[in-house]
Parts: sequence; structure tokens; C-alpha cells
Amino acid sequence: RQKEGGEPELFLDPNKFSADGTTSLGEMGFSKDGSMMAYSISEGGSDWRKVIVMDTKTMKLTGDTIVDVKFSGLSWKGNEGFYYSSYDKPDGSELSAKTDHHKLYFHKLGTKQSEDKVVFGSDIKRRYVSGYLTEDLRYLVVLASISTTGNELYIKDLTKNGADFQVVVGNFDSDSYVIDNDGTKLYIATNLNAPNLRIVTVDAGNPGTENWVDFIPETENVLQPSTGSGYFFANYLVDAISKVKQYDNTGKLVRDITLPGIGSAGGFSAKKEDREIYYSFTNYVTPSSIYKFDPLTGKDEMYKKPEVDFNGDEYKSEQIFYTSKDGTKVPMIITYKKNTLLTGKNPTLLYGYGGFSISETPDFSITIAWWLENGGIYAVPNIRGGGEYGEKWHLAGTRMNKQNVFDDFIAAAEYLISNKYTSSDYLVIRGGSNGGLLVGAVMTQRPDLMKVALPAVGVMDMLRYHKFTAGAGWAYDYGTADESAEMFNYILKYSPVQNVRDGVNYPATLVTTGDHDDRVVPAHSFKFAAHLQAKQAGANP
Repeated sequence: RQKEGGEPELFLDPNKFSADGTTSLGEMGFSKDGSMMAYSISEGGSDWRKVIVMDTKTMKLTGDTIVDVKFSGLSWKGNEGFYYSSYDKPDGSELSAKTDHHKLYFHKLGTKQSEDKVVFGSDIKRRYVSGYLTEDLRYLVVLASISTTGNELYIKDLTKNGADFQVVVGNFDSDSYVIDNDGTKLYIATNLNAPNLRIVTVDAGNPGTENWVDFIPETENVLQPSTGSGYFFANYLVDAISKVKQYDNTGKLVRDITLPGIGSAGGFSAKKEDREIYYSFTNYVTPSSIYKFDPLTGKDEMYKKPEVDFNGDEYKSEQIFYTSKDGTKVPMIITYKKNTLLTGKNPTLLYGYGGFSISETPDFSITIAWWLENGGIYAVPNIRGGGEYGEKWHLAGTRMNKQNVFDDFIAAAEYLISNKYTSSDYLVIRGGSNGGLLVGAVMTQRPDLMKVALPAVGVMDMLRYHKFTAGAGWAYDYGTADESAEMFNYILKYSPVQNVRDGVNYPATLVTTGDHDDRVVPAHSFKFAAHLQAKQAGANP
């Protein structure tokens, strides 16, 4: 940490959590005055976490340690304690048994975990539950869902003794959350009747959706909002590129914020009383830097820039639009050295994800910088299933539209080849998790298209993914083989494990997984690798 004008000091070093380097830092949550911090650690790569509490002034641990925590934020109630979420310990192995009943707890500092009270979820079964407090600590906000898309929204007024939770949204038809409040006036970000998101206001005394009033209406671009210094910041994705607008607390536009370049901006978040705000900016050739922003004048200045031995001026990052199989226009950013000749023989890494409304925006990576320095081309298409164009774009790559995701990725590869960026002999495809499924599906459908495939922690057995750990929560995106014969047959056509065929020359393939991965269990990768080893007809490893 570094105080203004002071020298930086080591605050927390995750590299010393374990001698073998298998323990990593997870979530962090600070009390409002910053004097206390709770942080979680993952041992061996598991989603099951341990939460530890630190006094930030003395940097000493308080002795409060919470175990068996999974898929949880950490939200403080003053310095009294914090809210966290977890499941009951499953029957069978923690690394493979299904978890589907999430609960919100409150831990009071200085007490045993066994004394922690269930705040939400004891009498209602939801797969995911999260809770946080508004900045004034008045309202406890709870989001509850049965899948990765759509949530119920509840609030509880903590200034009223014995108050019950109020239902704000009582179904799973939208994603909605409280972004701010001014007394009893709630500001809610929602995609209800607004696939690209909007902000509405409503009084907490009668917060039902029928009483919502637009504050920042939906636009043609996807909104990612934040608050700070009494202002609202609307970070819009315009063809996967950040454009940020600043609004006052009446919804009046203050200014369009000039960013350092074309890329991804994040942050623009602070307490109401803060007089300055910080944000980050990055793209494929610019390491992430932190800027200090004055919300009164709109002026910013570089605050901290990483020391990276990489000259982004030597590279070109261009956005093109290509046509997918069904005629849909898909954007892709291609990055390479400016003096690169398009001969069709450039080693090219094509990366994709395409799911769960996750947007692939420009981001700097040391690994990719090395690839570029050595003459490689890096291409990232914004394929369907992601969130770059809102919920419609997401839904166009889900369930019985999932093949669109693979078609978009295949079309991206074909564009790179037809325009001489590369050729099949020089093309690598890469993705992880849902992106690992993408790589597995594409390499089994079009093994001729690439030389190398790099599927990481992929969801490879789509007929059975929902039977392990948190897998059933992905059914909104994938559907399941159990729901109908039609869905079974649709999934069967692309599920990588079931589509490795005898006598096919598959690309050289490096399948990676984690032996303690309890989200996408390693059995997916083991089975896929075994099928490839048994049925590979060519000489590729």
C-alpha cells in the first residue's frame, strides 16, 4: 500500500501463503473506515475458501478465521463483522459433489464461526446468494438466483429493529442490483425490459418494479455503471471499446470523459465524500495504468504506470468486422507488429470465450506481449454468447443457439486465413473453461482448420456437466441433456467428448486442467484427452 506522497510498503504478500505456491489470494473486503480487512484464500486451486481477518493499521491477524466458504463476497457492517456466503458441506467429495443450497451468513468479530447466524437462505433454496450493504450501511441488499443469469432482489432496512426483507424483484427474469441510495431513494441497475441495462430509481418503502422510474435510460450500447464522489459513471461498451459518461445525481449529463486511448477503462468508483476518483486503462499493447480523475473539472493525470519492458508504439491493434455463417457481423481485434507482412505464414493465436454474458475487452497480458514480440499475431473475436452487445447477444449463443458460438469462432479463423494473416499450418486456437468447450467443439468439428489446439479446464462432457459441483448452475446457458430428447440430441452433436472420431487427424493438442478444480472438474479434460489419444489418426501429439 502507498499513502499519498509516501513510500510504498508491503501490505499482504500472497507469495508467502504457502511454501509450494499452491495457496492463492481470493476476495478482499475492507470496512468502510478501512481499518479492517477480510480476505479469502484458495488452497490447491479449489473454489472452497478460507476467510482471514486483518487489522490494517497493525497488519496483524485478529484470529477470526472462517472455513468452508464458497462463491462469496465479503461485505462489512461497520467494524462489527461481515457478511459472507457458503454452502453446507456436501455429501461425498468436496471436489465433485453437487452444491446447490447457498446461504448468507453474518460473522461477528471475536466469535466462533459456529455462532454465525444465517441471514438469508435457511428457508429458501437458491443456488447462488450474495449480500452487501449500501454505502451508508442502511440497507442490506441480497441477490438470489438459481442459475448464472437472472436474480431475485431483496432489501432489509437495518435501521429498523426486527425489519424483514422486502422483495424488490421476485423472479429470475432479469439481472438487477442496487447500485446506490440517497436515504430511501434506491438506484437500481437492471436489464428488466432493457437488454443493454439501465438505471432506475424507486422509493424503498414501495420498491416493486411497477414503481420504477428511468434515471439513466437504456441506449443501443451496453451499460456498466459505477458511482463515486456523488456522481454516476456510465461506462458503455461500443463494439467492445469503453466510452464513459459522467452524470450528476439528478441524471443530468455532466460530460463525456476523454480516455487515454482506445481500449478498456475500469474503476470510476469511490465513496461519496471522496474528492478524487481513480480509474484504470489498458488495451492489447498498453499495460494497465491507473489515472487520477477530478470529477469537478474532468481533468485526469497519470497516477501509477507499471514498469514493463514493452514498447506498444511498435504494434498495431486493429478492429475488423467479419461475417459469420448465418450472416451476423462479428467484431474482432487483431494485434501484431507494424512491420508484419501478411504472407499467410504468421504464427497466430486465436482466443475466444463466448458465454455467460462475459465481454472480451482489450486487455494487456505479459504472455501475449511475449508472443507479439516474437512475431506472433493475436486475434480476439467478440463471438456470440458474450455480453458485448447486451442480453440479446448473450442469448444468441446459449442453449439451442450454442452452435452460433462455434460458427462465429470458425468464421474468425477463416477470415484470418483468407486475408493472409495466417494459414491453417500456423494457427493456434485457445480458450479456458467455457472457452475450453469452445476449443474442444471447434477442433472436433473442423480439425483441418488449425495446427494447434489449447483447451484449458474445458467443459468437455456436456451430457453430464450438470451432475458435478456447481455445474447445474450453468443450465441457463447450456441447457441439460436431462430436460428433453431434443436438447439431448442438440448437445450430443457438439459435446467434445462424444465427438472425437476414429481415424481423424486432429491438431496437436495440449489439454490442461487442475487436479483440485472443483468448478470444471478434471474428469472433463481426462476423458477428452483419453479419447484423443485412442482415436488420433495422424502424427500430431
